[in-house]
Amino acid sequence: MTDEEAAELAQLERRANKLFSGRVEFLLSAPQLKFLPEPTVPEIAFAGRSNVGKSSLLNAITGRRSIARASVTPGRTQELNFFEVGEPTQFRLVDMPGYGFAKAPVKVVEKWKNLVRTYLRGRQVLVRNLVLVDARHGLKDVDREMMKMLDEAAVGYRVVLTKADKIKASELAKTVAAVEAEAKTHVAAFPQIHVTSSEKGMGIGELRAALLQDAGI
Repeated sequence: MTDEEAAELAQLERRANKLFSGRVEFLLSAPQLKFLPEPTVPEIAFAGRSNVGKSSLLNAITGRRSIARASVTPGRTQELNFFEVGEPTQFRLVDMPGYGFAKAPVKVVEKWKNLVRTYLRGRQVLVRNLVLVDARHGLKDVDREMMKMLDEAAVGYRVVLTKADKIKASELAKTVAAVEAEAKTHVAAFPQIHVTSSEKGMGIGELRAALLQDAGI
């Protein structure tokens, strides 16, 4: 990265931090597509396996302690949850139902899958998706299924490693290299991998800046 690029990134991070320190509010939960809010601003969706740390990352990005509720029960989030950022609203963050749960009834799982798939393919204001992956485990088959779904829906996405503070630096480097290599084989995936820790604040500033870029702000 050149000095000029580093300066631009630092400026973007400052703007992002200022924006997220302002208004961030829960808007609504949509258990069905008919309950979606009006498509008036860009939307950025968060996807990930159950208990990957999605709620914790949303809380860290928004600088709130409990704007998104964390749950120890896999599959607890069964709706699309919308959060507005900015005053007036600049864009929305969308918490999608976690995937990869094993205990939920088949019919319920299919209902969630249909909701997510239809939202991805039909939401014109959806500008980016984040696929969260636990840094301790790397990509799993259920993550690859989501990435394939996003490829098919032609929705660009960033892969975000969570809980990066939970493993050794050497193991983290191996995981990052492996995920980057695989991401390059997916047409809709960004080549850059974001490495984060909600607990330590690692990578949060850079990810906020990326969200502003994605939203076109």
